[in-house]
Amino acid sequence: MKQTLKEAFVKTVPVMAAYLFLGSAFGISIQSHNISLWVALFMSIFIYAGAMQFASIPLLLNPVSLFQTFILTLSINARHLFYGLSMIGPFKNSGKKKPYMIFSLTDESYSLLINNQNDTKLMFTMQVLNQSYWVLGTLIGYLFGDFIPFSTEGIDFSMTALFIIIFMEKFFEKEYQPLFIGLICSILSLLLFGPDYFIISSMIAILSILLLKGEAQ
Repeated sequence: MKQTLKEAFVKTVPVMAAYLFLGSAFGISIQSHNISLWVALFMSIFIYAGAMQFASIPLLLNPVSLFQTFILTLSINARHLFYGLSMIGPFKNSGKKKPYMIFSLTDESYSLLINNQNDTKLMFTMQVLNQSYWVLGTLIGYLFGDFIPFSTEGIDFSMTALFIIIFMEKFFEKEYQPLFIGLICSILSLLLFGPDYFIISSMIAILSILLLKGEAQ
């Protein structure tokens, strides 16, 4: 167990750096709107959805209908429906850990799990650590936000940078086929549907091709 924890910690250090920063940003933001610390911690523990948590702040201040909330949540987190499918196999034998592993599958955790799919204990431990970083960041930001100089410059590029790194890792591992499938589907969807609507359509196309390819094999 200690060895697994040590290995998981080493692997999650980059995520820790990001989550302490972004979690603190969330804590600062929610504290600035005079929302309770317990609400902030509740959201980081039971929602744990990064961008959706930031989007939830105006929803708490100016409530909208459940349908509008559903549409907003779906549009922000739709990507989870697609890359989560690729973890069905790795999560298959995770037993009682499986519900939590599904719940806590964030973009950053996914970037680590795809390279450690054969070790359920390690995957679970990394996900627990990653969420603990986010919760700790939320707490730090909420309690000490008034004393922390904070700039949001560059945050919007962090997700893009993450997936560029994943792309380059797979490129250097010479896994060219899925990369080119993703590129071609994304470019065609961008040309057909424009920058505001291409993400979901490209994900559907990528998933369909990979499923057909799997059936063919």
